[in-house]
Amino acid sequence: MVEALIPKETGVGFRMTKEEPPSTSKDLQELQKKLSLLVESIQNNSKVDFLALPFTWAITTAQMVAFMKSPVGQYLDRHPFMALTVLVFVVMSAIPVGFFLLIVVLTSLAAFVGVILLEGLVISVGGLSLLCVLCGLSFVSLAMSGTIIVSYVVVSSLVNYWFPPSLHIRIVERFYLPSTSVTARSHP
Repeated sequence: MVEALIPKETGVGFRMTKEEPPSTSKDLQELQKKLSLLVESIQNNSKVDFLALPFTWAITTAQMVAFMKSPVGQYLDRHPFMALTVLVFVVMSAIPVGFFLLIVVLTSLAAFVGVILLEGLVISVGGLSLLCVLCGLSFVSLAMSGTIIVSYVVVSSLVNYWFPPSLHIRIVERFYLPSTSVTARSHP
């Protein structure tokens, strides 16, 4: 595949200049062969998705489909308020969980130095603090979800009150119907 990208007139894709010794050209040819073998091995390896390697923490489409087929996914699909609450909770709890994991990693590194008692104390206090923060965030996310749903219902009700569907029908009849039907109404 790489060989198809190399112009035929240069042979290996590199031009020798007068200053380069012949060994440099051979080294470049070997490097190019190794690179092409590496690219071919990457392309032939179907078990590894190399485009997703930088985002290994991201959810793939297959994982999302599998989740939506699970009982929890089907329950959340039938209960959008609960799904919104879970989504708000997950988004809001990402930062505290990240800080907690950072503290765990840092204290684990300190444990290698010999501060085992401090690690246990910090993880215990951090775990209790995380539990308190997550409980508070669950109530906040529930309140935010309720506020969002109530706001949606109120705004949609107000829009339907101010602009009733019959008004939409009159606007469509007046501006979007062909002119022949408008002239037919003006002449009884």
